[in-house]
Amino acid sequence: MSAIVAIVGRPNVGKSTLFNRMIKRREAIVDEISGVTRDRHYGKSDWNGREFSLIDTGGYVVGSDDIFEKEIDKQVELAIDEADVIIFVVDVSTGVTGMDEEVAQLLRQVNKPVVMAVNKVDSALRQADAVEFYSLGLGDYHTISSINGSGTGELLDAVVELLPEDTGVEEEELPRFAVVGRPNAGKSSFINALLGEERYIVTDIAGTTRDSMDTKYNRYGFEFNLVDTAGIRRKAKVKEDLEFYTVMRSVRAIEHSDVILLVLDATRGFEGQDLNIFWLAERNRKGIVILVNKWDLVEKDTNTVKQFEAYIKKQIEPFTDVPIIFISVLNKQRIFKAIEKAVEVYENKTKRISTSKLNDTMLPIIEHTPPPSHKGKYVKVKFCTQLPTPTPQFAFFANLPQYVKEPYRRFIENKLRENFDFHGVPVQVYFRKK
Repeated sequence: MSAIVAIVGRPNVGKSTLFNRMIKRREAIVDEISGVTRDRHYGKSDWNGREFSLIDTGGYVVGSDDIFEKEIDKQVELAIDEADVIIFVVDVSTGVTGMDEEVAQLLRQVNKPVVMAVNKVDSALRQADAVEFYSLGLGDYHTISSINGSGTGELLDAVVELLPEDTGVEEEELPRFAVVGRPNAGKSSFINALLGEERYIVTDIAGTTRDSMDTKYNRYGFEFNLVDTAGIRRKAKVKEDLEFYTVMRSVRAIEHSDVILLVLDATRGFEGQDLNIFWLAERNRKGIVILVNKWDLVEKDTNTVKQFEAYIKKQIEPFTDVPIIFISVLNKQRIFKAIEKAVEVYENKTKRISTSKLNDTMLPIIEHTPPPSHKGKYVKVKFCTQLPTPTPQFAFFANLPQYVKEPYRRFIENKLRENFDFHGVPVQVYFRKK
């Protein structure tokens, strides 16, 4: 599982600049999600072959009467609680402040490795000034300049050294279906309803992450791991911030699952946080099934289902080829259909189309509707194949691939879906030089 590194400190010490530098060390950023409140971001980084998730928290302010700052403080505490390693950023230009001492005291109370980064050290004089930070009682420090990058390599070396052993995503090669969604949408009830009636549970496996439970599950002759992200334990010293935990549970579960069951509360509609989770799953190229729970509580007429489905699809455009199932966990309506659909989506995600069948189907379509000409030049597609990737990706070889625009890629994707059924799965189409 991907480890989590949290960057903490008081305001204006350069945490966000360090965060941006760390995630941009990748050739391509996998994901960066703006948080639901100010100054919190999630990203992915790697260093020396170790990949980890990164949280940039808001500035920690002790003793403030400002409601918003109190909310940020709560989220910082949650980030510390969730992280495997903590980077504590301080500012050499101001020296040790009372607020630094308060944060240091908080960090000394947690049983987590802490790496202190003394920022804005861009001269030999400031190297000497950094010595005073030993007084915080957190041991050695690393001097850095997050703006120009000096010292950040050594900082990352130290962080990676402290990350927990990477034992792999799972011991067995079983598909993983994750149940995610906003708080109180019915995730726990959905899991409990499934497990309460299913006689073929093999075993429970705890500890894949600190906040999820994998359950081996067998239905329709198909065995998989069902990932419950809802059963997080409350921490004694940390008040639960539901939005924060929603995102963190979703990030970790989505990254390491094959199919995402996104549970919505029908009485609240398809809200911004639901959409964030959906696009996180799509960007990670996961299969997706949308479950609209509490459907029994919605006043309905003959068109209600169609209208609600159309509303969701409008929100998730252009990736609308996603199964949407209306369920009631309380009444156990269609809950097993949801699992049956998840199995179908997994099979679509892992489907392989033979090269001969792909060419026999797609080349006539392309010949009938070729890419638009560009400045009198015509694109001719000669050959196509499915790439050997974990998710459906297709390469179309042409004489002038640079002239193929996004609308035509969408056209090809839609034709692939029509002919080969990739319902619920993101599909990537590439045009390459023949």
